Amino acid sequence: MHLLSAGAVAVLLFGIVYQVSSTVTVIGTYGETLELPCNNGSPPPDDVMFIQWKLNPSESGMMIKKLKGKPFEVLAKDGYSSRVSMMDNGSMFLEALTLEDQKVFICMLVTLQGLLERHVKVVVHKDPTNLELLEQAAELEIGKLAKIGQCNAIDANPAANITWFKNNKTLSHDGEGIVIDDSVQVHAVTGLSTTSSTLRYSAGKGDADASFTCGTLDLAGQPRVSLPVTFTITYPTENVSLKVLSEGVLLEGDNVTLRCVADGNPAPTTFNFFIKGEVKNVVDSDSYTMTNINRDATGEYKCSLAEKPSLEASINLTVSYLNVDLSPSEEVVKKAGDTLVVALKVDSSGDHKVSWTKDNGLLKADQVPTFKNLTYSDAGVYEGQVTLGPLRRVVSFQLVVEGAPVITLLTKRLGEDGRHKVLTCEAEGYPKPTITWSVNGTWLEETPYINGKVSQKITVVPSANLTVYCTVSNQFSQQIQSINVSSLFEEVRMDKQDQSDNGDQTKLAIGIVAGLLLVGVIVGLAYWIYMKRSKQGSWKTGELENGSSEEEKKLEEKVEENSQKAEM
Repeated sequence: MHLLSAGAVAVLLFGIVYQVSSTVTVIGTYGETLELPCNNGSPPPDDVMFIQWKLNPSESGMMIKKLKGKPFEVLAKDGYSSRVSMMDNGSMFLEALTLEDQKVFICMLVTLQGLLERHVKVVVHKDPTNLELLEQAAELEIGKLAKIGQCNAIDANPAANITWFKNNKTLSHDGEGIVIDDSVQVHAVTGLSTTSSTLRYSAGKGDADASFTCGTLDLAGQPRVSLPVTFTITYPTENVSLKVLSEGVLLEGDNVTLRCVADGNPAPTTFNFFIKGEVKNVVDSDSYTMTNINRDATGEYKCSLAEKPSLEASINLTVSYLNVDLSPSEEVVKKAGDTLVVALKVDSSGDHKVSWTKDNGLLKADQVPTFKNLTYSDAGVYEGQVTLGPLRRVVSFQLVVEGAPVITLLTKRLGEDGRHKVLTCEAEGYPKPTITWSVNGTWLEETPYINGKVSQKITVVPSANLTVYCTVSNQFSQQIQSINVSSLFEEVRMDKQDQSDNGDQTKLAIGIVAGLLLVGVIVGLAYWIYMKRSKQGSWKTGELENGSSEEEKKLEEKVEENSQKAEM
């Protein structure tokens, strides 16, 4: 018989100690298992006899007990009978938590010293089953407070707090442009709460691409956010602009598309385009295309809303053009010495640049080439390039200067080995002159025919003095020119003769000088002897002295005369 509870029996038997601890709160998750600690998680006292769980005093009924060293025994007869279990340390497990489990449970520890009670309060939490954004607006009109939607956090405990976001930034209720209304409904059976939050918002033009979401925090403090939604923002047109869709400079022959851009939403679909005094009404489009434009298309263009003509825009278009005419423009044939007038006419919409090339080589002057006295070197392909921004025009003509050939150079030189002579004949003319020689020789080379000039070299070994003729000819005429070429053998003989003559002349000069010296010595010796004898005679008579004096003067004059001849 169990007329008294085990706790009461213990009190009656021992009646020593009765201790009640403060209440401990534990939080469990709805539908899951929760552990209720008996002794704040600490092991029970060593002298514990048994442990028993019951509901708070206001509710009757024992739930589960466990004698020391024995398995636990479920005492509950209601819905808890299948949901409770117990560990050796006295903790009770409560399975499949519901909101009805939010009560105070009492753990009693019966020891030799008395009775200890531990109170445990259970709180059950539940995250919302779903977070959804409903009743979304189809579109928002600028400046008007309109309902964005309703966000529902379903079946939560405690009731969820909902926050609204625009582009991930929190929206706060201000009662004017942002109005947030929240409400909570509690399920009659489960006791779970559903929170509903409605956002009304006054949109602006900048909200056309704005993303709206609602969210809440789960039991772990992590955010839960709904799927983002965007809205069409409608507003009337306040401004229009006219744009040119074509890129770059407009040229004659281009197609040009004009687009009338309105800032309203939805955008207008009917426009008027003013094209050179004519009104072009366009429906279901904001663009108008002009094809194959010319320079006359330069000017002002306008567009406006068909339903509101006062809203208009304008733009100025400039059509660039560049026309070039060259005379002559093909092949032109002239005679050497003639005059050629080249005319370049440029018709452009702005300042242009001109450059000329001849045979792909850039000419220094940027003006039209002039030819007052044509030469063969003037022949070639002339190309003029005219540019105006991205515009480019190229014209060209080919100049042919023709005429009878003329020999411009006829030379001879001794070969490097000294055994032959090299003859060179250079001529100019058009068509290309043909060069022939009046002597047989070995052909060395012929230069390329450039600017009407060509030259040819041959080698000859003349055995006698020759007169060599170079003949140049083309379809117009021919010219012949001669050059004297001496024999290689004659030159060798003449060189030797020259050397012999030079030796004889040297010997003759030396002989003359020696003869003169010898004559001078003989005359001097005779003079000395004569003077000696004359002095001896003067000792005898004075006549001899006088006579000898005159003769001495004559002899001195004679010696001086011979000396002068010797010097000559």
